[in-house]
Amino acid sequence: MSFKFIKTSKHLLLSGLLVSAGLWAMPGFAQAQVKDNQLNALVEALRQAAPPNRPNDGMYSAWQVLPGIIPDWTKRCIGKQITPAQFEADADAARRTVSCIAGREFNKQMKATGNEAAAVRSAACWWMTGTYTGCKSGFQAQYVQKVVSVYQQQTAGASSGGTR
Repeated sequence: MSFKFIKTSKHLLLSGLLVSAGLWAMPGFAQAQVKDNQLNALVEALRQAAPPNRPNDGMYSAWQVLPGIIPDWTKRCIGKQITPAQFEADADAARRTVSCIAGREFNKQMKATGNEAAAVRSAACWWMTGTYTGCKSGFQAQYVQKVVSVYQQQTAGASSGGTR
C-alpha cells in the first residue's frame, strides 16, 4: 500500500511540474514581463504626452507629477525622499522615479491582459487618472491616444534600429 501511495505521489508531482512548465511557455505568460525598450518607450511617451510645463501650475517635471506623491515615490524608487522642487530640478531623479512607477503599473497590466497595446492604454490612463479604465472620451482619451501613438513610434524606431 505504501509503495502505491509513493508512486501516485510521484505521478502527481510530475504532472504538476509539467502543467506549470506548460503554463509558463504560453504566449500570454511569456510576454508578461515588460522589456527595457518597452518601458523606455512608455516613459518617453508619458513625457511627450504630458501637458505643457507652465510656471506655478502645481505639477512637477516634464512628466507633470502631482507634488503630494513625489516624496513617497522617490523614497520607493530612488531610495531617498525628495521634495517637489528637488524633483523638478533633478531630471535624472524624475526619470528614474517615473520609470520605476510606470514600470510597476505597465508590468501589472501586461500580466493582467497579456496584450501590449491594452497594457499601454491602461497604464497611460492610470498615469493620468489613478485608474486603469475610464479614459474613453475628452481630454483623457486624447492623452491616452497620444501616449499610444508616441509609444508605437518609439518601439518601431527601437525595433528597426532607427534613432530617436
